[in-house]
Amino acid sequence: MNMRIIEFDPLIEGVLIKRYKRFLAEIRLESGKVVTAHCANTGPMRGILKEGAKVRISVSSSPKRKLPFTWEQICVEDAKNDEVWVGINTLFANKLIKKVIEKNLLNEMIGEIKTIKSEVPYGKDKKSRIDFFLTPKSSNPDKRNIYIEVKNTTWIRGNVALFPDTVTKRGQKHLIELKELIPECKSILVPCITRKDACFFAPGDDADPLYGNLFREATSAGMITIPCGFEFHIDHVSWHGVKQLN
Repeated sequence: MNMRIIEFDPLIEGVLIKRYKRFLAEIRLESGKVVTAHCANTGPMRGILKEGAKVRISVSSSPKRKLPFTWEQICVEDAKNDEVWVGINTLFANKLIKKVIEKNLLNEMIGEIKTIKSEVPYGKDKKSRIDFFLTPKSSNPDKRNIYIEVKNTTWIRGNVALFPDTVTKRGQKHLIELKELIPECKSILVPCITRKDACFFAPGDDADPLYGNLFREATSAGMITIPCGFEFHIDHVSWHGVKQLN
């Protein structure tokens, strides 16, 4: 399966000089010009962050932007030493998953959907926000409301995508809250795998053992995991289907 899911203006290519202060990246463009781009990824980017790697950035004309450039993709080598472009903009993951839902590509697992809302308060004292809150159509045999938490997933070992790539207190909290919604509601974790070379998904136990334990506890309680795979290009992203749990 290789369906174009999102298209955009061609990105600008360059080479990563360095990433610093977590949110900034210095990039040398093909013209030789060096620019500073916003890095919308607070994690360590384990296994993919490499100075001198080819990267792609987008540009915004918005006068409200402090930096017009945003770092979108990085090129790495897969297990076969072939080039793979990886989407590193964590804010882009939700856009991809929303498109997948709207195009009914997950209907086999979640049924037909009536409404999709983003950033809906939930959890203890409503202090957390779920990425997507879905209500089912009357034709959906499962009448429960659906809560979906999306995780941008870039770390891979062999052909297994792993999340998280570092200790994540926030991610641990999300799993606890997703588990607490069951069985009155349907809880779904969606690893958004932003590279084409993954066939499976598993929790990143090496990076965060507690997250792995909480993942298995939530799964045993009824949480559903739907790993969604994508392939990144200079002007579009393609849908690669649902991956298997390892």
